[in-house]
Amino acid sequence: MAKKNKKNINEMTFLDHLEELRWLLVRSSAAILIGGAVAWFFSDFIFKTIIFGPMKGDFITYRFFCDLANKYDLDKSFCDATLNFSIQNTEIEGQISLLVWTCITAGFIISFPYILLQFWNFISPALYKKEKRNAIKFIVISSLLFFLGVGFGYFVLTPLSLNFLSTFSVSDVIKNDINVNSYIGTVKTTTLATGLVFELPIIIYFLSSL
Repeated sequence: MAKKNKKNINEMTFLDHLEELRWLLVRSSAAILIGGAVAWFFSDFIFKTIIFGPMKGDFITYRFFCDLANKYDLDKSFCDATLNFSIQNTEIEGQISLLVWTCITAGFIISFPYILLQFWNFISPALYKKEKRNAIKFIVISSLLFFLGVGFGYFVLTPLSLNFLSTFSVSDVIKNDINVNSYIGTVKTTTLATGLVFELPIIIYFLSSL
């Protein structure tokens, strides 16, 4: 029996649109889980090199600012930027939970172009033919902006934030023993939020088109 043709956008009911949205979420979630599974195999590298990288004095951002300071005779505090605090886990299931959610976050970043493709497929029936031709351009530019934002958040905002927050103190009596969830939450939130903020030009473009 021949497969039924997809309904025209004008013939789709509200429930049909909900069904399309449901499958968009299902496919996007599956892509995130697959990306998370890939991240699981590289979890050692993700934690030691990426997540805890900004704690080390030889992190690329600190070296860059140190070189600038030496070249232009500026403040050289970044030349010894090893963060002076310890990270602790206070929950018995904390580390496994941390591993799972970090892999899911990495899966979202990895699968972002595919999620954009699913989003485009969902809205494209309501667009004109001329607008539909911009699919590849939309996905490429949106992905580049997102990854550029993630890179800016990780290499610029995250190390600067950690360097400031770890050295800030209201009293010498208080010792910084940072909860691992707080530390990784700061890294993930700063990085992801910046990636999404860099999507604003695309959102503005769509709003202006509407």
